[in-house]
Amino acid sequence: MAAGFESYYYIIFLLVLVTADVEGETNGFISAVGDPGMKRDGLRVAIEAWNQCNEAGEQVNGSVSPRAADCFDVHRNPSCSSHSHQEMKNCSLYNLKHKVKERDNMLGIGQALPQLDPKDLYNPDIYAYQKEIYLGSKCEVKENDAKPWQFWMIMLKNGNLDTTTGPTAKCPKNGIKVPPFREPKFSCFGEGCMNQPRINHSYTDLSPGPNSSLMGSFYGTWDLSSSVGGVKGNNASFFSVMWRKDVGKGSWTFYNILRTSQNFQWLMLYLRADATAGFSGGYHYPTRGMLKIIPQSPNFNVTFSLAVYHGGGSKSQFYLLDIGSCWKNNGMPCDGDVTTDVTRYSEMILNPATKSWCDRNTFLGCPLYHTFPNGTTVYRNDTANFPYGAYHYYCAPGNAEGIDDKAKCDPYSNPQPQEIVQLLPHPVWGEYGYPTKQGEGWIGDPRTWNLDVGRLSHNLYFYQDPGAVNVTRNWTSIDLGTEIFNDPYQVAEWSVSDFNVLVPRQT
Repeated sequence: MAAGFESYYYIIFLLVLVTADVEGETNGFISAVGDPGMKRDGLRVAIEAWNQCNEAGEQVNGSVSPRAADCFDVHRNPSCSSHSHQEMKNCSLYNLKHKVKERDNMLGIGQALPQLDPKDLYNPDIYAYQKEIYLGSKCEVKENDAKPWQFWMIMLKNGNLDTTTGPTAKCPKNGIKVPPFREPKFSCFGEGCMNQPRINHSYTDLSPGPNSSLMGSFYGTWDLSSSVGGVKGNNASFFSVMWRKDVGKGSWTFYNILRTSQNFQWLMLYLRADATAGFSGGYHYPTRGMLKIIPQSPNFNVTFSLAVYHGGGSKSQFYLLDIGSCWKNNGMPCDGDVTTDVTRYSEMILNPATKSWCDRNTFLGCPLYHTFPNGTTVYRNDTANFPYGAYHYYCAPGNAEGIDDKAKCDPYSNPQPQEIVQLLPHPVWGEYGYPTKQGEGWIGDPRTWNLDVGRLSHNLYFYQDPGAVNVTRNWTSIDLGTEIFNDPYQVAEWSVSDFNVLVPRQT
């Protein structure tokens, strides 16, 4: 991966800090993440890139698999204490010990990986998840509580879908492979439209001198014939995630940029806290991540600071928070069978340009019912009391029983059926700490959020088959960021810090 660091990265960050002790514990709650509040100097961060159905699919740069990591420990530099005052200006008080080498990040199909079955050596999808597990072993932190964790995960996704090339469509329909077909609603400019991005990496480094700052980045483009010129360099797609922290002070701040292009109009960029083992939201392979305790409805909170600088246009579904899980329609846990496992998502969209698609006349785009914080339930056909404006869109799993196809989710953008509950700022969410009106927390209104995600997610409607067992809602992915939907030449910019997930201390 190419090294590089562009001058525009050096910006003044807007930092809004939340108060918490170093263990992330407050009011009988403990942190579920390995790095509470992003305060650990020794950062653990990785990046993954997905195609439309959350696979590695086609690769770039020869055989480089679309996973990489930047993980290091910080140590004091004893040699600085012996320097003169003048020499100290250029002497760093600390040294970094990187855990992941360039050769690790450059691994790709055809190259040996620990525990990889030889028959899968040229399978890009299996290789990518095995590479993630390998990088996780390099980054893993084992603490006194014997619950190891690996890294924050930056997730990229390319929404292009080639439905006509090959013996089957490139993405399955609700987990089932189907013959090629033509569908104009999916963008694809031709061969290569589903490619993974070129990922460049500036390894985290220390600024010289006694005021030690840490800074690193991943950045790149899906337009492989273009140079990586940044947002102002050309009209190519572009992403960057740059992280910065002063040693021993405050939180890491992750500064994010995403730009779409003519060829890549549907792109996503999120910062995720994923499960440290098992499945994560939307991913049907073993994963690695930051959630050493899996949060469970109704008892968990999520806190973070967010500043949005550019929103990404009217079709940018900027997620204040996105939570993901997986369970079958019969209430049983997911087991890797993509025909019966169902990904479940709930997302709060912050962009005030996003309107409600929950139709009070046909009820399309509306969940079956809404539950208020006091437990009162109102069905969507109760036009006097149902809060239609609180929902952008609801869609049922593609394998749900007795549901009209018009009310079902896109069957191709996940490796298995999916269910999506998308929320909009509305007074009904205020008791959970979520925005109550359009524009709150948007451009020019940076905020520190404390969201009662556990109680809200407990009250949301999710489909189950008639007679199914009650589901314990465990959330294996918690993330935020944006999805710019079929809109070229749009730019989104935002920063995140102080991210934490709080769960009750077990007695």
